[in-house]
Parts: sequence; C-alpha cells; structure tokens
Amino acid sequence: MLTKRIIPCLDVKDGRVVKGKKFKNIEDVDDPILLAKYYCESGADELVFYDIMASYENRNIFVNLVEKVAENINIPFSVGGGIRSIEDFTRVLRAGADKVSINSAAVKNPMLIKKAALKFGSQCVVLSIDVKKTKKGDYVVYIDGGRINTGFDALKWAKKGEKLGAGEIVLNSIDSDGIKSGYDIEITKIISENVKIPVVASGGAGKKKDFLEVLRDGKADAALAASVFHYKQIEINSLKQYLYNNGVEVRRE
Repeated sequence: MLTKRIIPCLDVKDGRVVKGKKFKNIEDVDDPILLAKYYCESGADELVFYDIMASYENRNIFVNLVEKVAENINIPFSVGGGIRSIEDFTRVLRAGADKVSINSAAVKNPMLIKKAALKFGSQCVVLSIDVKKTKKGDYVVYIDGGRINTGFDALKWAKKGEKLGAGEIVLNSIDSDGIKSGYDIEITKIISENVKIPVVASGGAGKKKDFLEVLRDGKADAALAASVFHYKQIEINSLKQYLYNNGVEVRRE
C-alpha cells in the first residue's frame, strides 16, 4: 500500500505567507522561509508554494523567494503561480522546485501540459484544478484565482490533463477553502476513482478527522492544508499518528 502524504501549503503574496477564505479576505500569516523550515522539521512529506497573485497580475513568479525556500528544506517542493511557458518551468525548476504546478495557463493552453511533460517528465508537472459546485450539482473549473468560471466540467478536465501528461492533480475546492468544514469528499472521490495519477485534496481541513475522511473515503493520495498548520491547530506528527492509528499508511519519523 502506498503511503498517503500530508502537504502544507504556503500561499504567498508580496513575499509573505497569507491565508484567506474561499479565495477572499486575505490575511498575513508569516515569513515563508521560516514556515518552510518549520514544516520540514515537523514531518511534512512535501511542501507547496503558490504565488497567488502572479496569474491575476500577469507577472512571473518570485524566483528569488523560491530559491531561498529550496535552500532551507530537504523535502519535495512544488511551486505554482504565474507559470505560463516552458521557460517559466525551466526557471522555477532551476531555482530548486521539484514539481511545477499549472492552473490557469493549462486551461488557456492545454498543450503546455504536454510540452512540459515531454521536456521535464510527467513527475514534474502538477495540474492544479480550482472547482466550484453549481446549483445543479455539477463541478466546474475556475481560473485566475477563482475569479473566472470556465464552464469546464471538472472530471473531464482532470482526465484530459492526465492524458496530456500531468503526473499529479491538486484538486482545490473553492467552496471549502479556508472555512475548516472538511474537504469536498464527493468531487475528490469522483476524480480519484477516474484517473490513474495521484490526486491531492485541497480546501477545507479543520480537524484531524477531515484528513482521515478525504484520504480514506475520498480516495485521495495526499491531503494539502494551510490554516490548521500555520496556526498550529494541528501538529503534523500528531496528525500522522492519528491517521496511522485509524488504518491509513503514512510516513512517520
């Protein structure tokens, strides 16, 4: 059985880690380098860094900050935000990232997934998908930090992304983001059961049981969270012990 992963997420704006609710009401949290070092020492399996305004502001990611974070950790490191070209992939990977996450640019130019997978390998290409549930009960894809409804069906887009060469999917529920009411088990399970690549659940973690449910019932391969880790409401090693005690295989120190 493959071990399930626990992944803290650093949402970065103006060089600081921030956190919001449903992609709004952004508040300052901490210094990204200090937090990255803390998570590395606390049992995190991977770290995710998102420059949350890069796509919206139509600029490149803060590469110097990526370099500093990479220098201070020894766990896999995924970076996203403002990635629009193969050159952006190259820049971020050279700065120390192990994986590159694309979202808005992949929707606007799906062949970017294929080109990146062919050049760097699928293991480097993460397709990040922001979803919202409609009144009809469908899940649709949003881009530009949750500002634009593409009308794309989430499952169809996930399957297309896999076919084009993405090696992993990060599934972000906008409805659940930051409100600590639990992950969206429904869409996580739907996508996890219909693709062969790993699915990372994101958005909604509030208590240990939420992680258990999304990893077990939602069939996710990993669970990503921010607020509960940033504010030390949940310690990662304690969470892993809880998951292990409840039959979920995790890497423990």
